[in-house]
Amino acid sequence: MKRAFYVGRFQPFHYGHEKILNTIAEEVDEVVIGIGSAQKSHSTRDPFTAGERVEMVLKSLENFPIRHYIIPLQDVEYNALWVPHVKSMSPKFDVAYSNNPLVIQLFTEAGIEVRRPAMHERSIYSGTAIRKSMIESKNREWTEYVPPTVAEVIDEVGGICRIKRVSGNDE
Repeated sequence: MKRAFYVGRFQPFHYGHEKILNTIAEEVDEVVIGIGSAQKSHSTRDPFTAGERVEMVLKSLENFPIRHYIIPLQDVEYNALWVPHVKSMSPKFDVAYSNNPLVIQLFTEAGIEVRRPAMHERSIYSGTAIRKSMIESKNREWTEYVPPTVAEVIDEVGGICRIKRVSGNDE
């Protein structure tokens, strides 16, 4: 049995993440999904809590074809300790999936095989672009880029109001 590890901030979880996870599911038997920067929330870059992001991923993957684990991971401000931290918080895994240069470097140095999944329409499916649309959009265009269950979670937690408030200034 082969188990993979895939980490993202998922701010929010979107169709690009879903596409990568479907690719991973074709290559392994199980996947550990790391919710990165779990301690961050309520900012323009990281508006959602770890629990909200876990819920987004969990609900989006209700019919996912392989067993999956969702693990919130706090940042470690000492990069040389990040992989041991991940390994201590996660079920054992055989391969990591990432396109992040730092993550690739850290796993490679730790002797873990890293696969680079193809990005799915990165210019459209980007957390940065989706958050910008949430802030600027008056008619919910951002919902086109996330699974309906993610939009439901965002609505339930007042996510649009939150991101608009925290992205404002004090003038």
